[in-house]
Parts: sequence; C-alpha cells; structure tokens
Amino acid sequence: MPEKLPQNAVKVATALQSLGVAGEIVVLPESAPTAATAAAQLGCEVGAIANSLIFDADGAPLLVLTSGAHRVNTELIARIVGVVKVKRAAPEFVREATGQPIGGVAPVGHPAPVRTLVDNWLSKFDVVWAAGGHPHTVFPTSFDELVRITGGKPVDVE
Repeated sequence: MPEKLPQNAVKVATALQSLGVAGEIVVLPESAPTAATAAAQLGCEVGAIANSLIFDADGAPLLVLTSGAHRVNTELIARIVGVVKVKRAAPEFVREATGQPIGGVAPVGHPAPVRTLVDNWLSKFDVVWAAGGHPHTVFPTSFDELVRITGGKPVDVE
C-alpha cells in the first residue's frame, strides 16, 4: 500500500485489497474533482474515468459509476431502479452514505453497501480509473472488476 495516503484512501485501499483488487491507489499531484482533470493528470481518455456519482433515489443512496464521457439520465436511471425520482445528492448525503467527500467517492470502502449501477461504456476500456476515497486519489481497475467489487448492475446511463 502506498505511504502517506489520506485516511479515507487508506480505508479504500484496505477494502480493495480485501476484495482481491491488484491495482493500487495512486496519489495525484493535484485534486481531480472532474473526469477531465483526472484524465489530464493520468494521460488517458476522459471516457476511461469512472465518475462515482451518488444520487438520492427516493431517499436511498444510489451510486452510479459512469464514464467521464457521459451525463447520467436521471429519468432513465429512476426507471431502471424502480423509483419515482433520482436526483443529485447533497454533499452531506454523499458523506453520510459513503464516508467520502464529493470529488473523491470510491466505488468501495463505504460504511454500508450502496446500491450501484455501472455504465456499460466503461467496458470499452482495458483500464478504467476510479476515485480512491479522496479528491487526490485514484486506482486502476476494469469494467468487469468494478461490477464484481461493487455487486453493481451494468446499464446504459444515457
């Protein structure tokens, strides 16, 4: 495990290790609150960034791991998960559901499992980068691994 990781990233690294993920957390030189800033620092396509977006789905947290090249169609997602309304969650809601800040939400390492959807578009990339629990951290993974470690459902998000 890399040294000097922020506390939230240590929790995520531990979770990744327990799930058998080989990729290790990378600390970026600058914060990467958007897919574009992460891609620029990593030298990859924006589409290979797995944005971890927490939504409020009729009061329950819903994690959508979407390609940085996509915007989530919340009406479509509401139909997929069978709720009336899906809306972007407030920062406090995100922190409560994940224990992590917006801009750094990892797919794992949350206080309790969060229902997860994984954007099919991510399957186009051999290496996908996901947040590591802090805005300065990411880790390499794959579409199949994201589905496996989150128990997520592969879907089209647009």
